[in-house]
Amino acid sequence: MVVFAGSRRPRRAFLAIASAFGLTTALGVWAATETGSAATVPAPAHVVVVVLENHSYSQIIGGSSAPYINSLAAGGAKLTQFYAETHPSQPNYYALFSGGTQGITGDACVTVGFSSAANLGSELIAAGKTWGSYNEGLPGQGSTVCTNSATRYAQKHNPWFGFSNVPASKAYTMAQFPADFTRLPAVSFVIPDLCDDMHDCSVSTGDTWLKNRLGAYATWAKSNNSLLVVTFDEDNRLAGNRIATVLYGQPVAPGSSSSTTYNHYDLLRTLEDMAGLTTHAGKAASASDITGIWS
Repeated sequence: MVVFAGSRRPRRAFLAIASAFGLTTALGVWAATETGSAATVPAPAHVVVVVLENHSYSQIIGGSSAPYINSLAAGGAKLTQFYAETHPSQPNYYALFSGGTQGITGDACVTVGFSSAANLGSELIAAGKTWGSYNEGLPGQGSTVCTNSATRYAQKHNPWFGFSNVPASKAYTMAQFPADFTRLPAVSFVIPDLCDDMHDCSVSTGDTWLKNRLGAYATWAKSNNSLLVVTFDEDNRLAGNRIATVLYGQPVAPGSSSSTTYNHYDLLRTLEDMAGLTTHAGKAASASDITGIWS
């Protein structure tokens, strides 16, 4: 079934009429999705978020250079009005991870652990849930190096190192991404290197990397109550910062689409609510859950 998100007022009006006629018991599951933020989103066993680089929505969705991402959109859901917060790259990563840019305005390496602000990692850890990041090109687990030209690694795309309340040991190399997907943390981020994230190399390169490295997980997620999220940090500075965001997995209605305007803060809020967290970092507290695409 294809689901399109828009105004939920007609649905709420119908529920009010149903209540007047005593039909809410029969419609209990449907009605429950309208009460409370967390009730509007599923609770996947595992969520993997992949962040790619510097391309606008129209460069990816419908583009011949990104056949795999478009196949995920066709079999999952795409958000057609999803926007990044700013330019350049690094502040957007902090926005997605912590609900704010934490005063960062550029791409220079930060002082490790400079902030103690709440973030997705610290919230998950405080709630007794598992968290981790898989960083291609990272010289070793927990390494806080700024850059590594030999492996095309850049700390600027890895915001967890900026927080004193997130153990550096939770930053893994891409080689440590488990073949047994049941061993994945409840929520994890995957950050390709500067070529495979489309920053220094082509869209086709990044799309092929995504298929080769995470295609098996995407297939597994489809039948194991898990979710793959593919998003971008920012656009190419030519499209009002509108970026592609695709969700794929068992909780997603295949072929669904939402034209509601969302941003990284809304995605963070959704990840928090999926994990059953009772706290929301920064601007995620006033953001909206992503809805209208769930099966």
